[in-house]
Amino acid sequence: MGTDGIDLRHHGDAEVGGGLADFAVNVRPGTPPAWLAERIRRSVGDLAAYPDPSAARDAVAARHGRAPDEVLLTAGAAEAFVLLARALAPRRAVVVHPQFTEPEAALRAAGHPVERAILDGDFKLDPARVPADADLVMVGNPTNPTSVLHPAAEIAALTRPGRTVVVDEAFMDCVPGEPESLAAARLPGLVVLRSLTKTWGLAGLRAGYVLAEPLLVAALAEAQPLWAVSTPALVAIEACCEPSALAEADAWAREMAAERDRFAAELGRRGLLPVPGARASFLCVRTPGARDLRERLRARGLAVRRGDTFPGLGPDWLRIAVRDPATNDTLLETLDDLRR
Repeated sequence: MGTDGIDLRHHGDAEVGGGLADFAVNVRPGTPPAWLAERIRRSVGDLAAYPDPSAARDAVAARHGRAPDEVLLTAGAAEAFVLLARALAPRRAVVVHPQFTEPEAALRAAGHPVERAILDGDFKLDPARVPADADLVMVGNPTNPTSVLHPAAEIAALTRPGRTVVVDEAFMDCVPGEPESLAAARLPGLVVLRSLTKTWGLAGLRAGYVLAEPLLVAALAEAQPLWAVSTPALVAIEACCEPSALAEADAWAREMAAERDRFAAELGRRGLLPVPGARASFLCVRTPGARDLRERLRARGLAVRRGDTFPGLGPDWLRIAVRDPATNDTLLETLDDLRR
C-alpha cells in the first residue's frame, strides 16, 4: 500500500474469475502456442535434476547481442524488482508514474523511501520531472497502463554516472520491430527487464530476465535464491529466443496493432477515450463514471481493469486488454446495450 492509500498490489488478475470474459489481464489469448506447450511438457522429464540456466542464458544473450554475464534469468519481471530492491541502496529513488506498481511496492517493502514523478496529459516521458539527484529511476516502456511508447533516446538521456535507470520492457515485444528497445544498449547504470508472460502466455510459469552491467548482474544474483528459475521456465526462455519464435511474436504484434487501433477508435466513439498513440496490447481509457461502468460490465460478464490503483490516474480511468476482433466486438456491443 502506498502512503496515499493506493493499493499498489492490486493487479488485473484480481478482476477476473467466475466465468467473466477477461479484458483485465494483459496476456495474449490462446497461449502458450502448441509448440511451446509441448516443449514445456517434455521438460518435466528432467525435473529430478537441479535447473541449469546456462543454455537459456546464452540464448537470451545471443538474442540481444549481450555477453552471458550481462544476463540474469528471473522468475518473471516481478522477481527482478524485488532483487533490485534488495541489492541496491538508493538515496533518492524515483518511480515514473503511471506505470506498473510492483517496482514501487518492492522498493517500499525493502524499506526504501520512494518519490513519484507523475506524468500527465498524454503521459509522454518528461525528463524534467525526474530530479537531477535521483540515483535510481524506474520507468516502463511501453508503459503499463498507459500503453505509451517512449523514445529510447529520451530514456537513455536519463542515464548518468552514479544513477541506475531501470526500464521495464515487459511489453516491448508488442511493438513490431521493437524500435525503441534498449535491450542491446550498454549505458552506465542501465538495467532492462523483459518478461515472457505477456506474449507467450506464461504467467503461471514465471519467466523473465534482466540485462545489465556484469557487476550489477552479479549483485542481483547474490540476492536471488538458488535455482529460482525452474527447468520448465528455462526451457521456455530458450525456446522463445529462437528465430522462429521471434518471427511469430513479431507477426502477432503486427496483427494485434491493427486490431488495437480499430478497437481504440470504436471505444472512442462510445465515449471511452484512449490515451493517444497506444503501442502495447492494451488501452488506457478515460470516461466519466468509470467505476459504475466497470461494475455494469461485470454484471454483463465482462471484466476490465480499474485504473484508480495506478498513481497518476484516478476514478475515471480503466485499462482494457485488446483481444481478437470478435471478442472485442462483444464488449463494444455490450457498451451499446448499456447506453440504450
